[in-house]
Amino acid sequence: MLRDLCPRHHHLYEQSRFAAELEAFACWLQKEGHLRHPARRHLYRVRQALDGADRIQPGSPFSEQDLREAFTVRGPQAYLNSCTCRIFVRFLGVTGRLASIEPVDALDLLRGRYYQYLSDVRGISAQTLQHHGSTVVDFLLRGLPPDRGLSGLRAADIEAFVKLKSKENTRQSLQHVIGHLRAFLRYCGERGETTTGLDLIDTPRVYRGELPPRALEWTLVQKLLASVCGQSPRDRRDYTILHLMAYYGLRPSEVASLQLSSIDWKAGTLRIEQRKTDAVLLLPLANRTLHLLRRYLMQGRPITDFPHLFLRVRSPIRPIKHYGVIKVFNYRTERSGLPLNGASSYALRHTFAMRLLRRGVGIKAIGDLLGHSSLEATSVYLRIDIDMLQPVALPVPRITTA
Repeated sequence: MLRDLCPRHHHLYEQSRFAAELEAFACWLQKEGHLRHPARRHLYRVRQALDGADRIQPGSPFSEQDLREAFTVRGPQAYLNSCTCRIFVRFLGVTGRLASIEPVDALDLLRGRYYQYLSDVRGISAQTLQHHGSTVVDFLLRGLPPDRGLSGLRAADIEAFVKLKSKENTRQSLQHVIGHLRAFLRYCGERGETTTGLDLIDTPRVYRGELPPRALEWTLVQKLLASVCGQSPRDRRDYTILHLMAYYGLRPSEVASLQLSSIDWKAGTLRIEQRKTDAVLLLPLANRTLHLLRRYLMQGRPITDFPHLFLRVRSPIRPIKHYGVIKVFNYRTERSGLPLNGASSYALRHTFAMRLLRRGVGIKAIGDLLGHSSLEATSVYLRIDIDMLQPVALPVPRITTA
């Protein structure tokens, strides 16, 4: 791999006393999807740092503290060296070559056992496990009394943490936070880590349809798409993503799960595997959409073996995740300068549903396009439209005088 990445200077790496580590690191970089030029720069910095470190010996476990000292430099290269250090430490951790000298914390062990319980016993998915984990970490950092620890936890401490989170989240988000907190406290109470009964936390009431409509004006959506007018690979990718969300109502998770095989070029259809409902949706594609997809594949998508349709544009090249799609929407709305403050990526899905309704499409057909299994789920997207209610209003009777 060193000869392939560095055909002119590979002998410098092969003559290094860390040649075996550099070869393994080069193979790992290619496997992880790092582009050729960034991978060569990472290799160069690692060789420079390791060859200049007397405390690090080849073949023995690497100490993270020694690596930080070896990669520490002054000047403009400091940031690049720190980035390479983090990547090299990640490589050592994955391959089992990193020596752990940090003491094991009891709370870290408890968190590990709790995550294993959620995964093995309750069967929670990896994505949901991340949400549970973020709440638990936040609670242990900001909600746990430092003088009493977990064993001295009281209801007043939990109430103070919930008040703190209520200032940072909406009532809808706070419901999820409290649900995560309940599950963790119930787990701790059953195992004697805390007193029992601390999981009895009241949640805020949320009513269906209480929020204002989330749909945007279609002219505003068109201006958002027009603002992505560049010719770079990132512009090509972002425009195609926003186009699919605006014109077909796709969720961020559905966009992220699209693969090259999802497009039937002959039939002009797109196969959507809906993660939320486990249903398969076959959508017909307009000629304009097919043209955009072809242009993105030819001018915007990196050449890689990944089967996914949308990938990261920066090294390492990997499939984009659903939160990456959300970041694309947030990034483009911020750069557009349009009055879209507070709008989420789901606003495009709501706009798609309202646009169909205004064109006279039935609610059942809209629900089928959105992939809903019930009309009740579709009704959330179709809020009251005053302009559509005006023709229904009865004329006010006039008072006639005799």
